[in-house]
Amino acid sequence: MDLFSAAEPSPEPEGPRVWTVSEINGAVRALLEEALPEVQVAGEVANWTRARSGHCYFTLKDDGAQLRSVMWRGRASRLPMDPEEGFRVRATGTLTLYEARGEYQLNVRELEAEGEEGLWKLAFEKLRKTLMAEGLLDPARRRPIPTFPRTVGVVTSPTGAALRDILSVIGRRAPWTRVVLRGARVQGEGASLEVARALQALVAAVPCDVVIVGRGGGSIEDLWAFNEEPVARAIAGCPVPVISAVGHETDVTIADLVADLRAPTPSAAAEAAVADGIVLREALGRLRPRLARGLRGQVERRATRLGEARGRMDRGIRHLLRPRRQALESRAGRLAPAMRGILAPRNARVERALERLGSSVRRLVELRRAALAERAGQVEALSPLSTLRRGYAVPLLADGRVVRTRSQVQPGDTLGLRLVDGRLDCTVDRVRDDPPPVSLGGAGSGGPPGPPPPSGVPHGDSPSSSSNDSAPDP
Repeated sequence: MDLFSAAEPSPEPEGPRVWTVSEINGAVRALLEEALPEVQVAGEVANWTRARSGHCYFTLKDDGAQLRSVMWRGRASRLPMDPEEGFRVRATGTLTLYEARGEYQLNVRELEAEGEEGLWKLAFEKLRKTLMAEGLLDPARRRPIPTFPRTVGVVTSPTGAALRDILSVIGRRAPWTRVVLRGARVQGEGASLEVARALQALVAAVPCDVVIVGRGGGSIEDLWAFNEEPVARAIAGCPVPVISAVGHETDVTIADLVADLRAPTPSAAAEAAVADGIVLREALGRLRPRLARGLRGQVERRATRLGEARGRMDRGIRHLLRPRRQALESRAGRLAPAMRGILAPRNARVERALERLGSSVRRLVELRRAALAERAGQVEALSPLSTLRRGYAVPLLADGRVVRTRSQVQPGDTLGLRLVDGRLDCTVDRVRDDPPPVSLGGAGSGGPPGPPPPSGVPHGDSPSSSSNDSAPDP
């Protein structure tokens, strides 16, 4: 060492580290979480608050200190009830530091009541007493389960083993029964409301005869939805009988107490809901001969009594009618001569009236016949056929029209002459303006002349014929 090196100042020793607030809070948090990964703290609940988010904030305290605590929504939703002020609990969780305010707190994972009565049992008893006070647990209000339901409603998880068990049992025992499912979540947050609404919707939409509400086994937390008030009141208000089937035989829920029948398992609920078809058929087979014998015996006894009653009735009727029949026969004997005396003059008058009526009818018929003959003669006299029979003919043009004037005909035209017994086809040689007069009556005929036809000509003065007679027109 030389003089100068000895004279150099020695380096200053390093001082303590300077931390930021965030760094120190983070370090303390790490130390806490590492040193106390899980703790159980006993104390009284104070200032319990369930936020809208679902998180629960409260303070654990004893006579000398207090500890801020929080239970996050996922854990808090599983609590059967909110602890009341001063309620002694045992909280399990981890200590941590809320760095934003430099306050350490307990993140609670589980919360149990101290003593033998846990929080779940206390919540169960509290609701049970409330429902009992309202009479909803009274055995007298329970309704019988129908023996042969046509439709069975089921409220449970659509994917759970409980539904498969129920369908299997009903399909085996009573395959003719209709099963209607209304699915619902059976555990977790909001499960109780979902089960209650599913039950109400099912009975409102489908006319069920009985409803099974339940689920398979699980922990008390898994089954807790069936210990909550919404499910209990929905079962109590159901208009049809309800069978509760929650968990296993050792699990008893509020739903079991309110339901009309408690079944230890879903399979047992299905057996209680429907009768066994095989057993029923066997029982019916045994009852059929007994029923037939009983019916035959009843029919024979009724037939015997009916025969006896008929005999008594016949004798009574004969005894009752005998004097009346005698009186009626006596009156009938007196009535016949009297009726003959009354009816004789009336019969004579009727016969005379019939004779007069016959004479009048005959005279009327003769008068009608004479009038009809007179009209027939008039019709015959005016008939064109009558004129044709007297020797006249009707000239017809080629188109079938009647020749009325000579202006309708030209020399060379072909005419048809309609006779009484046929038709002549003729050719016109000439047309004359002054046809000779025709006598309407033959010499020595002695009768009045008949009316001339409108445009007819006598057979002796017809146009020259150019063909033979043709058949009469139809």
